[in-house]
Amino acid sequence: MNIENRKSKIENNKVEKTPEQLMIKYSQLISGNQFLHTSYSLPFTKNLIPRISYLLLLTFISSLISSGCHVYSFKDVTIPPEVKTIKIGFIENKARYVNPQISPRLTDRIQQKINNQTRLTRTTNDDAHYQVSGYISQYDVTTSGISSQQAATNRLTVSVQITFKNTLTNTSQEFQVSRNFDFSANLSLQQAEGSLSEEILRNLTDEIFNRLFSNW
Repeated sequence: MNIENRKSKIENNKVEKTPEQLMIKYSQLISGNQFLHTSYSLPFTKNLIPRISYLLLLTFISSLISSGCHVYSFKDVTIPPEVKTIKIGFIENKARYVNPQISPRLTDRIQQKINNQTRLTRTTNDDAHYQVSGYISQYDVTTSGISSQQAATNRLTVSVQITFKNTLTNTSQEFQVSRNFDFSANLSLQQAEGSLSEEILRNLTDEIFNRLFSNW
């Protein structure tokens, strides 16, 4: 059978056969080591495209429906659907050395991250579903590196104690987040804070956020 006859046979059978049957038939023709023009695939391609689009639409609708029945997830954030509100207390500074800027800035960063990366509504009410409070427990400088019997590198250690309550399940969790930040021994603490402050806030905020929403 020549190519024209094969093409005619496909055209004549396009009404009688389903798109899946035509696809199989087309594959058999290709396997005969004969070159077939792309236009031969049009009879079943036209039928397959609406069917594929319909299946994709069904999948999308199903995903929307199921999202309302399961745990809310976004960028590794997991929150049960019944949890709607959160209260974030001020992160006090109870360390021996008090950096007056870190408490308000850290509190603000935590609030911003929760606002931007969760669907929770922030409130000041005591009946909030989630309640977060804490304080800076450590803000100390030690020597971390010595060169020629002199301090070459200093290390700032910042620790934050967090209490996380879930009023819906009447449970609570306490944990500590601690990070080290090295800087040259030639710099004073005040000088180092100027260059390290952004890194300190970002790292502590990310760690606290991950601990808050990864285990619930």
